[in-house]
This record gives sequence, structure tokens and C-alpha cells, in this order.
Amino acid sequence: MASGTGSLARTILAAVKSGELDLSVIGFISDKHSPALKVAADFGVPTIVLPVGKDRSAWDASLLAIASELNPDLIVSVGFMRILAPALVEKFIVINTHPSLLPNFPGAHAVRDALAAGVQETGCTVHRVDAGMDTGPVIASRSVAIKPGVSESDLHEEIKIVERALIVEVLKRYATEGIL
Repeated sequence: MASGTGSLARTILAAVKSGELDLSVIGFISDKHSPALKVAADFGVPTIVLPVGKDRSAWDASLLAIASELNPDLIVSVGFMRILAPALVEKFIVINTHPSLLPNFPGAHAVRDALAAGVQETGCTVHRVDAGMDTGPVIASRSVAIKPGVSESDLHEEIKIVERALIVEVLKRYATEGIL
């Protein structure tokens, strides 16, 4: 699942295509028409767009129905900017990447928040998704030093490089050992 540019999705799909990851990607869900959909289509992965309407509970039910029909062993959220309903995260194993060292700086502005706090390091986390906002158990994390004077966008790009490697590492461990 993704809502954005699809850079993490591209990394995962390329790792699957190259044989680095022994996984099958059976579907790709976005909550809007995003560049991530083209990434999935470029790799031949079926895509589904499920826009959030005025009735959030109906959207939650539709997302659960789609996931149930696909019936994946694992759902990977990579830039899917929605809190998932309890029913979905109770039925499926869902993991997410986040651009901070959770539990520090949850939410959509983690990089900005880290810079505003004046911390010397931040990083990225892969965590299990629960019904909260970036509150699920941490699976793995990696630190990124914050260089003096770095811009938010440059720091976010540094984090994304580490985040891409980390998600592939976590998925490789899942594929070979069944461990998250």
C-alpha cells in the first residue's frame, strides 16, 4: 500500500524481480491516484485505487474487503498515509516504514519534527502496524546523523536511502525465516 511517489515500493519490487527477495507481490492499493500506482504497474502488479470518501467507516470496510479478497500473508505499507482500522490490523500482519526512530516523532512530519527538536540523530523504523499512529512494536530501525544546517528535504532523502535498505532487509528476513 502506498500513497506517494512509490520509491520504497520500487525498491521492494526491484528486489523481488531481481530475486533478492523471494516474495510474491499480489496487489497494490493506493488511496489516491499517485505516482506509486505507475511504479506497481511498471512491475506488472495489479493496482487498486480506493479513495477515501466522506464515510470513513465505509472506506475502512472496503479496504478490509479488498485485503480479505487478496488474502496476503503480509501487508506492507510504504508511504500509505492513512491510519488503518483495528479490524484490518487485527486480521492481517501489517508493517510500515517511518522516517524517524520510533517512538520519537510519529506522524506525517517526522523529519521536520526531528529538526525542530534539535536532535543530533534521527533515522528510520520498520514497525508492526496497530490501530494507532506509528505506535506498533518496532521490528528494526537504523540511525541517521543530522548534519549541521541540513535542510528538511536533504535529510529526508538521506533517511530514504537507509529506509529502502532496511525494508528490504526486514522483508528478506521474513521471506527466509518467517520472522518480523
